Amino acid sequence: MSNTFDDISQQLKRRHRKSTRLKWITMGSLGLAGLFLVLFFADMLNKGLPAFQQAYIQVEINYNEEAETDGRQAFEEEFLPVISRTVVRTIPLELRNNPDMVGASTNEWVLVDSEVDQYLKGNRSSLDPEQEAAIDALVESGKVEMRFNTTFFTNGDSKIAEYAGILSAVVGTVMTMIVTLAISFPIGVMTAVYLEEFAPDNRFTQIIEININNLAAIPSILFGLLGLAIFINFFGVPRSSPIAGGMTLALMTLPVIIISTRAALRSVPESIRHAGFGVGCSRWQVVRDHVLPLAMPGIMTGSIIGLAQAMGETAPLIIVGMVAFIPDASVSFTDAATVMPAQIFTWSGEPEQAFVEKTAGGILVLLAILISLNASAVVLRKKFERRW
Repeated sequence: MSNTFDDISQQLKRRHRKSTRLKWITMGSLGLAGLFLVLFFADMLNKGLPAFQQAYIQVEINYNEEAETDGRQAFEEEFLPVISRTVVRTIPLELRNNPDMVGASTNEWVLVDSEVDQYLKGNRSSLDPEQEAAIDALVESGKVEMRFNTTFFTNGDSKIAEYAGILSAVVGTVMTMIVTLAISFPIGVMTAVYLEEFAPDNRFTQIIEININNLAAIPSILFGLLGLAIFINFFGVPRSSPIAGGMTLALMTLPVIIISTRAALRSVPESIRHAGFGVGCSRWQVVRDHVLPLAMPGIMTGSIIGLAQAMGETAPLIIVGMVAFIPDASVSFTDAATVMPAQIFTWSGEPEQAFVEKTAGGILVLLAILISLNASAVVLRKKFERRW
């Protein structure tokens, strides 16, 4: 049955209308995703940027004999509600370590209480009107000012909001990632080389490949349960330690490194291998001297992406106990430690308003690190990859 010209024209018009609708639906979806991303970053910046500023007050500190037992005696009564408790607590220790300071008097800039800090930043606080008026008077007299919050980067966790920082979490994250990379990278690369270059294509290797692909899709919390059962309960690895967290994350990162390494090896042309065989090289010599160096940019890219993914994980590390209160940075791979995602998770559960901005500030720092790692992976790939 032949169609007339009008029938064909109507069919083309309907097809074009469907194509236009699909185009607008796709563009709308992309625009909606972009809007959510912009709103997310705007909210994080709005809540997190104040965390990088901290209020300080200039007070006179009298290092008298009473202050050796009660740090409050070193300050005038009117300043005690404003000053951070950490400053008051350090006075007796400072006098015990430096007896010559007894009787001295100095003017110093010290941390203010978190509630005062939140009031100065325009956030909700528990101060009464009289306290607010007193703070405003101190600001007008120039005795209160906002400074860059160095304590956020130089201190570990603390129950006192204005004194809490991310140093111990950053150190724990670095140590955990060192263990993760040291285990997952060599094992992942060697496994990929064997499967791609040496293993015969039989049912056994096919089952291994299927299981590797399935492991990449398993929820991360199951790796935490596996690490708890094997590394901690069976092998006795110290709980909450970077070595326990690193070994657990290595299990999760292995499939990513294996899959990306195999893809990089597969991208090397067969002519390279044939040329090596043609001059008398063994299979291992061809892989070691020719294939691996050419595939290394792709291998490094996949490894960095896998490491960045592991760095942002929280669930498996909670299972192995890396949510401990760690005020001081760990100095050993077997010491108790925490990581940045777990630290952010802990702060998010604190009731004080100051911890809300610290949570957002920690997220900004973690996002900056993750974006830097992914950007470095892209730069390495663009700089060293070869097109055949």
